[in-house]
Amino acid sequence: MKLSHMVLMTGLIGLAACSGDERDIRLHELRSNSGQPEEFAIVPNKPLEQPPSYNALPTPAPGAANRTDQTPKADAVAVLGGNPARLDETAAPRGDAALINRASRYGRQGDIRGQLASEDLAFRKRKSIFNWKLVPEDEYDKAYRAQWLDAYGVLDAFRRAGVRTPSAPPEGWED
Repeated sequence: MKLSHMVLMTGLIGLAACSGDERDIRLHELRSNSGQPEEFAIVPNKPLEQPPSYNALPTPAPGAANRTDQTPKADAVAVLGGNPARLDETAAPRGDAALINRASRYGRQGDIRGQLASEDLAFRKRKSIFNWKLVPEDEYDKAYRAQWLDAYGVLDAFRRAGVRTPSAPPEGWED
């Protein structure tokens, strides 16, 4: 092996060893790397209003809600004809009680998100043979690729079985 090859290989290994990912403890993050603002994250401010009486305003308190703070759920309830005063952000809707009781009939865990995050991290670490990479890649794609659904295979199976299916773009359209 030539000396230049050994120097190149050592440099690549050293460079790969410097890469680290501080996001390991979080679940998969879906975000755009385009550098543009996320249009769905931008919420316009409520218009300023003059109160009927300045003496009737509540005393300002640090951390307390403001009259111009965004309340998207209450605003949606009001637009749809509901009563935003009856909206309880912490409780499940009354109409979902049967669903919640059925889903939790065998018990439920309060820390399920943390448990799933730690199990997911352990699974990804087991699937990662080498912890170094030259080019950043989505670790979820690599770890969960074997569990992906073959959408066109399932579509073909349904069509062969005579099930009416909606049209689908041709295979490989996103390439």
